[in-house]
Amino acid sequence: MHRVGMDLGGTKIEGVVLDPEGNTLVRKRVPTRQEEGYEAILDRMAGLYRDVLAEAGNPAHTFGIGTPGAISPRTGLLKNSNTLCLNSKPIHRDLEARVGHAVRIENDANCFALAEALQGAGRAGRMVFGVIMGTGCGGGLVIDGHVWTGAQAIGGEWGHMSIDPAGAPCYCGRRGCVETFISGSGLQRQWRERHGQARLLADIVAGYRAGEADAAAFMAEFFEHFGRALGNLINMLDPDVVVLGGGVSNIDELYTEGVAAVGRHIFSDSMNTPIVRHQLGDSAGVIGSALLGVD
Repeated sequence: MHRVGMDLGGTKIEGVVLDPEGNTLVRKRVPTRQEEGYEAILDRMAGLYRDVLAEAGNPAHTFGIGTPGAISPRTGLLKNSNTLCLNSKPIHRDLEARVGHAVRIENDANCFALAEALQGAGRAGRMVFGVIMGTGCGGGLVIDGHVWTGAQAIGGEWGHMSIDPAGAPCYCGRRGCVETFISGSGLQRQWRERHGQARLLADIVAGYRAGEADAAAFMAEFFEHFGRALGNLINMLDPDVVVLGGGVSNIDELYTEGVAAVGRHIFSDSMNTPIVRHQLGDSAGVIGSALLGVD
């Protein structure tokens, strides 16, 4: 059976059709335009679904969607999305009504983790934790090829584990979340607050590599926060492999300085968990959403 997947992001919606062997037949993107609101986003998703399916020849298929946040088991409504207009909305029911097909919806970080576990850098592990370090910060847990959603549908929500209750406020309403410390937006906020001016993360990293004192001190703090956050997670789950994704994960020193910091925070006499870079790039989210039909 063919598999249709959709990755609903804050700025773009991406659709894909995979053939029964997992090969990509169609892949297409449209803008999210979240400022237009919930109904407009649903209409755009339904239109994209029909477009990619028609281009693939309208085969029999499963349909999976990755989205920020998760469907609440209590209410059936979307919760915890940083695309705020989606929160407290019956997106599952409304989208199925628009497309006339069963839909499975999972958190986008779960989709990333599933794709990397089945087709990417985590293929050797039974328990794979996938980390997204981008504008925000999230995670997903895959065990024996299946997403672990959890009793509250918050399995893997590593980005909202507090590592400093006196830290910066997070959009979730708490303080000191991992996301406020090591996401791209969190890092740029910290630099602006500390130095009184905006600076792109790529420029901060370049300054660090050039030996700039302020940038070096800032990055040392970043690696320590990364180590504490991921060390806590490894202490709880002890996964076979951790796969890093998102734009921040492309900082090469995460795999040296960052991994060393993780080792300082785990409850063990050795650091044996591989912490590896993603293999599927920005394809992982949409491929994972398509694979939900197999999961």
